[in-house]
Parts: sequence; C-alpha cells; structure tokens
Amino acid sequence: MISFWGYTQDSVRTDKEIAALIKQAGRHLMNLESEQSLMIAKRALAEALKAEDDLLIAKSYNVIALNFEEFSDYEKAIDFYNKGLAYAMKTDNDTIKDWLHNNLGNVYAFRKRDSKKAIEYYKKSLIYSNRIDTPIEKAYLDLNIASAYFSDEQYKAGYPYLKRAEKTVLESDEVEAKISMYSLLGSYYTYTKEYDKAEKSFKQSLYYCNQDKPELVETHAVEVYDDFATHYFKRGDYKNAYLYLDKYNTQKDKIYNDERTNTTKFAGLQIELDESKRQIDKIESENFKFQRSLKQSKVIVFLFIAILAILLLYVYTLFKSYKRRIKINSELKAANEALFVAKIQAEEASRLKEQFISTVTHELRTPLYGVVGITDLLTDEHKELKDSKYINSLRFSAKYLLSLVNDILQVYKIEEKKITLENSVFNLSDELNSIVESVQFLAVKNNNKLKLDLDPNIPEFLIGDKVRLSQIFMNLITNSLKFTDNGTVKVVAKQLRLEDAFSFIEFKVIDNGIGIKKENQQKVFEKFVQLERRADDYQGTGLGLPIVKQLVEIFGGTIEIESEENVGTTMTFTLAFDTDEQHRNEMLQNLEVDFYEERTYKILVVEDNKINQIVTKKILDVRHFESTIANDGYEAVEILEKETFDVILMDINMPKIDGFETTKLIRDKGIETPIIALTAFDRGDILEKAMQYKMNEVVVKPFEPNQLYKKIIALSKSKTEDVKEST
Repeated sequence: MISFWGYTQDSVRTDKEIAALIKQAGRHLMNLESEQSLMIAKRALAEALKAEDDLLIAKSYNVIALNFEEFSDYEKAIDFYNKGLAYAMKTDNDTIKDWLHNNLGNVYAFRKRDSKKAIEYYKKSLIYSNRIDTPIEKAYLDLNIASAYFSDEQYKAGYPYLKRAEKTVLESDEVEAKISMYSLLGSYYTYTKEYDKAEKSFKQSLYYCNQDKPELVETHAVEVYDDFATHYFKRGDYKNAYLYLDKYNTQKDKIYNDERTNTTKFAGLQIELDESKRQIDKIESENFKFQRSLKQSKVIVFLFIAILAILLLYVYTLFKSYKRRIKINSELKAANEALFVAKIQAEEASRLKEQFISTVTHELRTPLYGVVGITDLLTDEHKELKDSKYINSLRFSAKYLLSLVNDILQVYKIEEKKITLENSVFNLSDELNSIVESVQFLAVKNNNKLKLDLDPNIPEFLIGDKVRLSQIFMNLITNSLKFTDNGTVKVVAKQLRLEDAFSFIEFKVIDNGIGIKKENQQKVFEKFVQLERRADDYQGTGLGLPIVKQLVEIFGGTIEIESEENVGTTMTFTLAFDTDEQHRNEMLQNLEVDFYEERTYKILVVEDNKINQIVTKKILDVRHFESTIANDGYEAVEILEKETFDVILMDINMPKIDGFETTKLIRDKGIETPIIALTAFDRGDILEKAMQYKMNEVVVKPFEPNQLYKKIIALSKSKTEDVKEST
C-alpha cells in the first residue's frame, strides 16, 4: 500500500502537496511503473477536485492520459486529455494548455495515424508555446510537427520544422529531444537517398538511447530500431534490416507485456469507477436529505393523492383522444404525401431555375463574345476608330450588359451555396493597381482622384482567391466613384497582424461623396436596392454591394459601413491570407509559364458560330498562332486523323454533336492533344463534367486574350514534357 505522508482520507491537502503528488506520479510514469503512477494520479485528482483547483485538476488528467497513451488505450487517453483540456481552458495558464494540445497532437500523430488532426492540435499548441516563449518547448513542438508530416511522407513540408528545432535541441540536455531529432534526420536522409548521413543520424539517436536507462527512454529506442530497419530495407542492406527489425520486436515485447497492460487497464477502470462513485454519492446524499424532509412532512400524503388524481385524469384523457389520434394520423399521412409531392415539385422548379439561368447566361454571353471581339478587331484594324465615341459606346454597352449577366449569375450561385474559394499566389499591390487602372475612366468622368495606400509590411506574395477579391474591390471602388464628384476615392490596405503564417489585412475604401443616411446604411446591402439615382449615369441592378457582403462572408470576414451625408462613406473589412513560403513556392512552380517564348503554336478551333470563328481566329492571329477551323465535332475528328495540333479549342454547345461527346470520340482514338473548353457556360457549371470527359481546361467567353495565351502555352509545354519522359 502506498503511503501519502500519513494524511487521512478526509484531509484537504494544500496546492503544493497536490502538485507534489502529480510530480511523483510523473516520475513513476517515466519508469513505466503504471500502477503506482495511476494510483498517485488518482489521489491527486481527488484532492484537486476537493480543492476546486482547475489547474491541478487539468495536470492530474494529463498524467492519467499519458499512462493510457503509453500502453495503447488511445481512446481513453483522448477522453482524459479532453477532460483535462476543459479544466485548463478555465485557467490563464498557457503552459498546461500547450501540454494538452501537444499531447493530443501526439496521440493522433503517432497512435491514431491521423496526421491532419495532429497538425491541427500542434498549431493550437503553437499559439500557447509562443506566449510562453520557452525554446525547448518550441523545439519539441517543431519535432512533433515534423514527425507528423514525415508519417504521411511529406518530407519537404516537415523538414523546415526539423531544422528550426535542431540548434535548440543540440544546445539542450534533453535526451528525448536528441533521440527524436536524430531519428527524424535519419528518416529524412533516407528519403533523400543520402544513406551515409541517414545511418550516421540513426546511430547518433541510438547513442543517446544508451545514455540513460529508464524504461521510457527504451520505448524511444523501439521506434528508432523500427526506423533504422526501414532505412536498411530501402538501402537494400537486408542483413542489417532484419537485425534491427529483430531488435525492434524483442524490445517491444519486453516493454509492452500483457501483465503491465492489464494492470493499467484495471487501474484505469478503477479511476472511472471512482469518478462515477463521487457523482452517485453526491446525488444520493441530496436525495437522502430530500426523502427525510418529505417523511417529516404531512404534505407527502396530499402530494401522493394529487399525483394519483393527475395520473387518472391523464389516462382518461388518453382514452378519450384515442379515436381522435387515429383521425389526426390519417390527416398527417395525407399531408406528408402532399408535402412529398410539393418537395418533388420544388426540386424540379429549382432544377428548371438553374437550367434557365445557365441557358440565358450562355445565350447572352455567346453574342456578347462576338460584339466585344468584333469591336476590338475594328479598333485594331482601323486605328482611326480607336477614339470613336460610337465604337467606345458599343464596347462599353457590351461590357456593361456582360457585367449585369455576371451579377445575376453570381447572386444565384451565392444563394445556392455553389461558390467555393480557389487559392492562387498573387501580389496584392499588382492586383489593386490593375483594378485602379481599369476604373480610371470612371474617375476622370466625375473629375475624381483615385489613390492607393498600401502597408509596406504586407508580404509580397499572398495565397487566396484573387478573382473574388478583385470582384469585391471592383464593386466597392466603382460604387464610390459613381457617387463622388470632384472628390477623392482612397483604397487602403493595412496589415493588422501576422499569425501562424496568416496575414490579417484590413481593407478600406474611403470616399468624400454624397454619403448615405444612417437609416439607409444597411439597406445598401439588400438586393436590388438603389438609394440614389443619377440621370447622367447607369444604375446597374442594385446587386453590387449585396455581392460584396456575401463574398466577404465567404472569405470569413464581415464588412462595416461608416457614412455621413455630404461628408463621405468608408467601407471596412478584414481578411486573412496564407503566406506560408513553402506552400507559395509549390504553387508558383505549378504556374510558371514562359509567356514570351518565340514559338508558333498550331491550334484547332472547333466552333459552329461563324462570328465567333472570326473573333477566335483573329485573337490567335495576333499572337501569330496557326489556326484551323472545324465547324462541328465530326469535322474536328476527321481533321485530327490527318493532322496534329498543339491545342484544341472546343466549343460546348454545338449542333450534331456537343463538345463533350466530341472530346470522348477524340480520346477514344488515342489522341492526347490538350483540349480547352471555350464556352459561354459558367465555369463552375461544366468544370466537373469537362474533367470527366478528359478535357484539360475551361475558359469562359468573353475572355481576356492573355488568359487564353497563357493556358495554351502551359498545356503545350506540359504535353511536350510528358512526351520527353515517355521516350
């Protein structure tokens, strides 16, 4: 029987004494003396609960969970870690929060093999670790994150964390950290096929395993033996591989024997029973007081009679309503059948609505592609028409109609929750400058100055959905310019903080225009609302600001408005963008295109619309691309049987055979030429189907020519590299 310094069962210990119990339990755990560790931790937990000390309760649960984790009862370990975390979050102690998040990460990383969830907990731990600012704690966390990435064979992602921990670990006396670091280095060098470095690292790890002999260090040796065996297998040295595999099995059997595991499970069950008993004792005590009070009162007789009368009345009511219930059930059944029919009709109506919107936008975009394209061709071929007010009016009207179509489609997709953010690498300064330049004509029209104020602390490259961000700014800036005369519109971007590789940026669009009355300020975010009408300007659909609000919310932010009549308006919102350097570099490698390469590309254009044929061919001619026109899918297949092309531009909506079926015929013939769907349908509506039919990309008409050029060059290069690899 373990002595606890002679205290009686009912004595309430001080905080120092309870903390000493927790440390004692931890020492037993280090030597894998599970029964002693759990018994002392149980006593510490009981005393901490008596003292109502949240910090000590959390620490007690942490030690208990560590015992279960060490002997493979991971579900109970997770349960106790979460109990400890619930108490820890009531305190202001960042250290225990750091431990518990880190330990939960360990369970998911090394036990449950769920690296994604492990990294989630490690990142939460990192928040508290940064507050504590203890170098060795940060080093352990970096080692854990690296190990989680390595377990998924994401060595490039994990290696920076390993290197960041290396200096701190080498300067410390932490044997466990050195064992882990050298073992991870060995695994990394095995991956990079630097086998000599790998072997040296594993031997260094085993060297530290032999510096100390408590059983907890021996458990690390087990993992090192396993990794060392894997290293030799990859190297082809099977003799040493089997030697270390045998050491791994021998050491594992030595530590994780049935007797200690059963002892742990029994002790754990006792803890759970004790917790239940405490709750039951409390309930029984309160119930006993209540019963004794009832027996001493004559009111109990009255209550019994009253309850009996109520029960009899209830039974009578049930009997009375039996037939009525049958009738109600029959009516409900009929109502459910009617609701089911209504549901089918609603779903059909929704499908028809989606089909209608898709068809209308396609039918409008198709002629608009021709109008915009022919307008550009006229100004290119007849330079004297470049400043013609009629040509400019025609171009403006076409683009205005296109913006209305896009606004309607955008609102529909947001309402149907069909918009998802797409990540790409972009430079915020370049994007905002491009937007400012594109709306300068509107600034000049109303004699306004358009200014841009960017915080130099904002990272050069951000990762996020730049297209949706551009839509937000286009709507906000054009809205401010339209309702400001002889004034200034200012766009401000300021970095508020950099947290866990995320840059939190506050954006403002400020104008000194006509302003908005206070009672109308929230109405501007409602669809189709237009508070001010100007006789000399178009008014749009009233969808711009509602789209802005919904897009900001999709980004995870909120937009606020400050305005005063005849003073001006300020729109403010804050968004977070990923700035992780490794993630950025991987995305940039996938996007690199030599746009200015001097080469002639051979393009097959499959298009039935004569005007669109002219426009597309002229766009390709500008870049000196050689193009061939096919009027339908069957003609395209015939041409491909005789000629080869770098890229195929495929219209979707064609007579005889559509673009999807044409692509299927091409692929069935073994032709691997990259295919770009050139369509007036919305990208999101056809992207999945396009990929199913083995198309390579989707470009929506009307489009910017440079966008098409880049995709042609990128797909052509990809095809050329694939051919080289196959040969």
